[in-house]
Parts: sequence; structure tokens; C-alpha cells
Amino acid sequence: MERLNYQHLYYFWTVAKQGSVSKACALLHLAQPTISGQLAVFEQNIGTQLLRKEGRKLALTDTGRTVFNYAEEIFTLGRELTQTLKGQGNERGLRLHLGVADALPKLIAYRLIAPLLKQPEPVQIHCYEDKTERLLSEIALHTIDLVLADMPATPASGAKVFNHLLGESAVGVFAASSLAGRYRQDFPRSLNGAPFLLPTANTALRRSLNQWFDTNELSPSIQAEVEDSALLKTFGAAGVGLFFSPMAVANEINRQYGTVLLGQVDGVVERFYAITAQRKLKHPSVAAILMNAQEDLFECVF
Repeated sequence: MERLNYQHLYYFWTVAKQGSVSKACALLHLAQPTISGQLAVFEQNIGTQLLRKEGRKLALTDTGRTVFNYAEEIFTLGRELTQTLKGQGNERGLRLHLGVADALPKLIAYRLIAPLLKQPEPVQIHCYEDKTERLLSEIALHTIDLVLADMPATPASGAKVFNHLLGESAVGVFAASSLAGRYRQDFPRSLNGAPFLLPTANTALRRSLNQWFDTNELSPSIQAEVEDSALLKTFGAAGVGLFFSPMAVANEINRQYGTVLLGQVDGVVERFYAITAQRKLKHPSVAAILMNAQEDLFECVF
């Protein structure tokens, strides 16, 4: 493929955003055979499939996700150019394409990212959530500037990346008020047989917790294993079970979910990393995230 057909790219981008060819046709005022035909030509020129069917909807392949991210950037710039030429545009500022690992606590992610919105120079943040392995592949293609994760990238990932330790936090046990009174006394021995909501086995925290349970001779009654940290806390707030979370955001957890901190887990910490394609942090927003983490969010645990 020598020259990119931007009309084909625009059709693909529209279909991907709408999730179906029929919705894209309605938006573009074009017949379905026209869009389907142009997509087929585009995929043939690219040399690989970009979209696949998942039930009634279309989903992006790995290559399709990469093409979509570039298209998003291209057509966003196009809108900004049009607004600028009409005298409606603002100063463009910096862009940050940020990946957040799905196992990373969302309150930690928010606390890391939020200071960027208060910087003198405006920053436009594009935030993507996915499994760490997928996000690392996007870093290798330079479609993402950094990934925030709960574990470092390893050579097994196949991506040439660099890990930057943001900090670490002790871990606490939290419970809805309806459960707190039952398990607060004689902590942590009171937790034997208690209902728990745990992160899935592929997370660094779960491996540490399994060891902690064994060391303290505790047998939790596992109600559910949940990969998404926000969903896990939602179940916890409803009184389904106790859950673990970083002490660095304990106040925010109790305030947002109406929970109670039962106690701190001795010997268990969560570490958080920024993963980039460069050893030296060149993007000013990436450097700002690292500085904020070390000077503010995690200063009490260093």
C-alpha cells in the first residue's frame, strides 16, 4: 500500500465508531453496498482484516484498533483545523494518549491523571482501558504514550518498553457498614471464613493476597472474583463481601462507596508503574504523572 485513501479511512472510522455498517450508512447518507464495498477495498489495500462480527455488532481486530486510533487523531485534527480557520479554535496544547490496565484501581488512575487537567498548558487526554498485553502492543506501535499498570512489563511481553515505578501503597480491607461490625473485632483473625470479593488470579495483588491468607491461616469464602476494580468495589458497597484496596486512596473509597476500613494487611503492598517506549520521559505530561505520584499520591508510603 503506497498511498492511503482517506475517503476509505473515513468510512472505516465512521463504521467503527457507530458499531455497524447500517448506522454508518444513515449518518453518511450512503447505501449499504457502497460502504461495504469501500471497506472491502480498504481492507484489501491494507492487507488484513480490520473489522469482525461479534454477535450483531462489528468489533475491531488488533490491526483495526491501531488504524482506528490513527484515524481518530487524523480526523480530530481535521475538525480542529476547520474550527481554527473559522476563528473558533482554541490553542491546541498537548495531547496525551494514555492506556490504563483494567486491573488498575480506577481511583488510583484518576489521582494520577487529574493533576494534568490543572496544568497551565492545556492537555487533551485520550484514555483507553484494556488488558496490559494489548496496551503494550499499542505502545510498540507508538499509538499510546504510556500505560498505567499494576505490574511491570516483562521481556515475555515482546514489546521494547521501559518500566517507571510510580510508587507503592499498603493494602487495606474494606467492608460495607452492614458487614463492618461483624469483622472489625480481632482483626485479622476475624476474617477466617468471611465473604470476600477478590481480584482475579492474573493480577499481582491476588498472588500476594493468596500468600497472606496462607501465612495467617485464613480461609476466605470467595463470593466472586472480579477483574475490574470499580465493579468489585460496587459489589462490596452492596454488602456482597469484603474487599481489598490501596490505603493511598482509603478516604476516597470510603467517601465514594460508603464503606468502612477494617484494617491494614501487613506485608502486602500494591506497586504501580508507568510503562513507556522510551527510557527517558520526553512527554511533559508523562513526566508530570511520575512527579505527582512520587511527591503527592504515594509520599506517605515511600
